[in-house]
Amino acid sequence: MRPSKRLSLIPPYLFAQLERKIADKKAAGVDVISLGIGDPDTPTYPPIVAAAQTAVADPSTHQYPSNRGRTDFREAVAAFYARRFGVTLDAETEVMPAIGAKECIFNLSLAFLDPEDVALASDPGYPVYTGGPTLVGASSVLMPLVPSLGFAPDLDAISAEDAARAKLMFLNYPNNPTGAVVPDGLFERVVAFAREHDILVVHDNAYSETTYDGYVAPSFLATPGAKEVGVEVFSLSKGYNMTGWRCAFITGNADAIAQYWRLKSNIDSGLFEAVQLAGVAALDPSVDAEVAAMNDVYKRRRDLVCDALRAAGVDVTPPKGTIYVWAPVPAGYESAAAYCEHVLEETGVVVSPGGAYGASGEGFFRISLTTPDERLLEAVERIRQLG
Repeated sequence: MRPSKRLSLIPPYLFAQLERKIADKKAAGVDVISLGIGDPDTPTYPPIVAAAQTAVADPSTHQYPSNRGRTDFREAVAAFYARRFGVTLDAETEVMPAIGAKECIFNLSLAFLDPEDVALASDPGYPVYTGGPTLVGASSVLMPLVPSLGFAPDLDAISAEDAARAKLMFLNYPNNPTGAVVPDGLFERVVAFAREHDILVVHDNAYSETTYDGYVAPSFLATPGAKEVGVEVFSLSKGYNMTGWRCAFITGNADAIAQYWRLKSNIDSGLFEAVQLAGVAALDPSVDAEVAAMNDVYKRRRDLVCDALRAAGVDVTPPKGTIYVWAPVPAGYESAAAYCEHVLEETGVVVSPGGAYGASGEGFFRISLTTPDERLLEAVERIRQLG
């Protein structure tokens, strides 16, 4: 068996490594508490489950779906964007389902990048922003997220050569892993930059519905001119506790979505229609209360974690969005990976090293809030005692 050379160009996927470490520790009898992977620990909301149960029992959903998606799914997305973000979408040409955001983001690299091309990728960022371009033979140019700029990239620092070669730009706010919300004016600057250099902006909008302290996250597409230069990938995974359902969609520039559809029609057979109907239920206004209640849970956990870390001497800023706390590594450790390894060995708690999300993540670690309160409290207490 001879695997492709391209596989040697990418490291093992971060969360696959974490899962192996957890399994090894548990096999050795260690009481492991994982704060590494952001997978909601509470069930999908009942109205969504009920809609899916009805849809699965309907024989009309059992055949091949269309890659373009059901009309009622696309119309539900358009209605949601109008209500939630004030964005008008053409349900026929500016909306298409995706089998999860990860698949969608990777396939955009496949659809738009050739070997000589560049993708501009947030650093630190979701690993697929760099892994996707690598796997299709293109290159990634990292855009460091500058803490003093509110974890925004400095667009002026992108070289003229890199800007000329770039065909994609990956952004994500509220941001994984930093928890940052979009700084004022950034989206407007991104639109101008993309227009100047003929770049397709891909905004990964996975966490817009998970926010705190009165903050309401905007859509990139609400920015004037955004639909001329970009698309937005919206995932139901985190805000609706639907990680395993693989239900997402892409919205925005109609020409870009048409190219994405052309690729997808040659790769897969679309999103199961029962899952699309579950997505329709999720986007209904009646589910907003479920989302708000879940955010109250995450806010309580966020405050619990931040209070414990401060008590341990960690200077942490509570995030206004996402399901993560991004914290600086305490002094005395040579790297974030060394600190996280020490935490795992000494306490049985798994946290993610910031450097795994890109070079600019070095010096930080990430804690996921997707663990029941009592286990989360125990985990941060173990870390606090570690010092």
